Amino acid sequence: MTEQAELAIIGGSGLYNMAGLKQIDEFYPETPFGKPSAPIAIGTLGARKVAFLARHGIGHHLSPSEVPYQANVFALKLLGVARIVSISACGSLREDYVPGDIVLPDQLYDNTRVRPRSFFGGGLVAHIGSAEPFCPDLSRQLLAAVSATGAVVHSGGALITIEGPRFSTKAESNVYRGWNMSLIGMTACPEAFLAREAEICYTSMAHVTDYDVWHVSEAPVSVEIVIEILNRNTQVAQQALARLAESLDSERRCTCGSALAGALITQRDRIPATTKERLRPLVGKYLGD
Repeated sequence: MTEQAELAIIGGSGLYNMAGLKQIDEFYPETPFGKPSAPIAIGTLGARKVAFLARHGIGHHLSPSEVPYQANVFALKLLGVARIVSISACGSLREDYVPGDIVLPDQLYDNTRVRPRSFFGGGLVAHIGSAEPFCPDLSRQLLAAVSATGAVVHSGGALITIEGPRFSTKAESNVYRGWNMSLIGMTACPEAFLAREAEICYTSMAHVTDYDVWHVSEAPVSVEIVIEILNRNTQVAQQALARLAESLDSERRCTCGSALAGALITQRDRIPATTKERLRPLVGKYLGD
């Protein structure tokens, strides 16, 4: 794999391509976890190499539970990606996060049930730290880029990831509000945790499309409502990402790049050679190339 991109954009509902990306090549690598959701486009945005991946595949044919999260993140690691910005639609669980606003959450609650959550296993155990699941340094830079567009943007809040693909019942939505969750979505987990295992900085630009189903004076969430607001916000997202690519610090000022340093607990002589080889792009620098 010769092409390298420092920054990757994972586009969610409503963002299926990256405007302004020039001199585009496509890569569709095979990983130990299968192929990614779609061919990865790599081009230049300003003077920076940027990769773009459509999370739900071309034509949005993958449900949240069907997205090959492991393959997606592993493929980006193979391409040299050090930072990921996730774009996603979400519901608001609080009055002050209004449909049309953009939120950069700082916490995650994983309420999914059937998704593989880790690259590790098969004889190699890793206990990754995830107290701060979103990279504070990358989030800070993304906040500045979004703010510069003039959009209404909020920093912070806990995002609960549900299995989907159905929307919540009123009872579920009110329970999540009782847990002090701020946002509800379907794709941040396990994506954020896999990025941490891959030592890639990860942050999210969450587009508030609705009030889920808890708000008594607003219409319950529907696909039509989600798409309408996402279409309005797409231009803001494109502008913010272009600004981020232009202003992104060359050096990472965080600990994401060494997240595995103290996480590998398995005795080295007990790690199967096949597992070590399969995960070499992740652990090679710790176990020896």
